Amino acid sequence: MDPDWSTPEGLAAIKDALASTIDGWEPPVAYAVGISSASSSPELEFPHVNAPGGRHALPAVVLAKVLGHANGSQTYDLSRQQLEAAVETLRPAEACTSLEHPNLAAWRTVLAELDANPARTAYAVFVADLDDPVGSEADATLRTLLT
Repeated sequence: MDPDWSTPEGLAAIKDALASTIDGWEPPVAYAVGISSASSSPELEFPHVNAPGGRHALPAVVLAKVLGHANGSQTYDLSRQQLEAAVETLRPAEACTSLEHPNLAAWRTVLAELDANPARTAYAVFVADLDDPVGSEADATLRTLLT
């Protein structure tokens, strides 16, 4: 049976099926894709933040699958090719019109920014537990956006 990308229940089933292919998968409490500043400012930009209690679990699994992430707090440099693969994997979820797709919109924004300025760097940040030590500047920036 083909996966049903057009309903919230179908997306949940797809998330569960994909998550089952990641050995040791544990969903993060927060995650986001960010990009370095276009100026000399050290600040990173996060077009969308998945905060604790959020309901966008499928994008986390898609991103984790592309990056080989299973659990824990971790920051990854995210190549344009990896981000493009994540967008293409998640794109069918737009068939579910009863939900918004802020991660897809944010990831596409980051792709456009990378195309406009290849000197910028994209990051994926997963936070397993808010009490975990901050592991990177991107992690620190993301956590300040959660408060």
